Amino acid sequence: MSHKSCYTNPGTGGKRPRNDKGNKVTVVLGAQWGDEGKGKVVDLLATESDIICRCQGGNNAGHTVVVDGKEYDFHLLPSGIINSKAVSVIGNGVVIHLPGLLEEAEKNEKKGLKDWEKRLIISDRAHIVFDFHQAVDGLQEVQRQAQDGINIGTTKKGIGPTYSSKASRTGLRICDLLDDFKDFSTRFKNLAQQYQAMFPTLVVDVDGQLNKLKEYAERIRPMVRDGVYFMYDAINGPPKKILVEGANAALLDIDFGTYPFVTSSNCTVGGVCTGLGIPPLNIGDVYGVVKAYTTRVGIGAFPTEQLNEVGELLQTRGHEVGVTTGRKRRCGWLDLVILRYANMINGFTAFALTKLDILDVMDEIKVGVSYKLKGKKIPYFPANMDVLQKVEVEYEKLPGWKSDTSACRKWEDLPGKAQNYIRFVENHVGVPIKWVGVGKARESMIQTF
Repeated sequence: MSHKSCYTNPGTGGKRPRNDKGNKVTVVLGAQWGDEGKGKVVDLLATESDIICRCQGGNNAGHTVVVDGKEYDFHLLPSGIINSKAVSVIGNGVVIHLPGLLEEAEKNEKKGLKDWEKRLIISDRAHIVFDFHQAVDGLQEVQRQAQDGINIGTTKKGIGPTYSSKASRTGLRICDLLDDFKDFSTRFKNLAQQYQAMFPTLVVDVDGQLNKLKEYAERIRPMVRDGVYFMYDAINGPPKKILVEGANAALLDIDFGTYPFVTSSNCTVGGVCTGLGIPPLNIGDVYGVVKAYTTRVGIGAFPTEQLNEVGELLQTRGHEVGVTTGRKRRCGWLDLVILRYANMINGFTAFALTKLDILDVMDEIKVGVSYKLKGKKIPYFPANMDVLQKVEVEYEKLPGWKSDTSACRKWEDLPGKAQNYIRFVENHVGVPIKWVGVGKARESMIQTF
């Protein structure tokens, strides 16, 4: 056999045929600065999913889901955990604060969540958020404020410091916790000491923490699996519907977001592959969730922000307060430059447009369609924050529909001018809108196709 023939298959033009078998994974991602209503879209899809996964972030995310009049709050648990027929997965890309996880489960148990521990799988490669990571998160914010006069608006949940430990190879993972506890204890002490050297005011009760961690280890042991093998098996086994719930959003992505006012993980589609250990080939539909206007928590550039009665109206009508932080959100008109940018990175199959009903009272609605810099239109989204602060937004004005849409359940029920608003967004971004949200409940998501 000639050397060359090992590598070429004449029938496929010299390329090995791609293996297109296996279940495809459906992904739901935020397309703005978070708080778009991803939980609701996930909830809609989770009812018919077999496996629901989180792939990045930690309990800095906040998803609210309303079922049978009960409001559940999820931060670390995949919000699909309320589906008793599905398995929920916390992937290797997620950072896990164990007391936070258990406390969240208990809170939701009181509201009627049952048998969650039988339906939860935790990747053994996920990194652990320790209490001192959370303390350091707060101390770093104080330091930033003192040095630069700015803070990045962290949720103080220890997410950034944990990803820092992970990147500097001093982090500890679930698999370490479940293995030799003596070895784990030594590494834990060393990590705590490193942080204490950097932050002299940091107090860590090492023995107290280790006792608790030993207890948590036994509680979660039955839920821990090799995540890569689990996902491989799920994708290549019998037909299954697999859903991935993104946390945070495109403009909070560590690489593509409005740096430094971002989170510390990749909340764009690439984070799904690295955060669960699955090939790009197995990614199916990618749905972007978009609010009918724009909001942002904390500081950082926000080109379409309305510091006027429009912004106040959106804030009060939309109850724009963070689920995780309780902070008032900044509000402004819908920005299509952001949506086009998010689509360049994620390649959305379709959008879910939420909270359309909040715009019901507007006489006129503006939509940001492009940015100008020094009088010239720019086709890209600026990386530099100072540059982004300087862009001039070009708006298109659309007439408001001035009627209550909250009872609409079909496309035909929507007022003509509301339909025009939706079509305008689709045409300008080049992504179809598959769902339109007009209220809090499950029933208030209108499917358009």
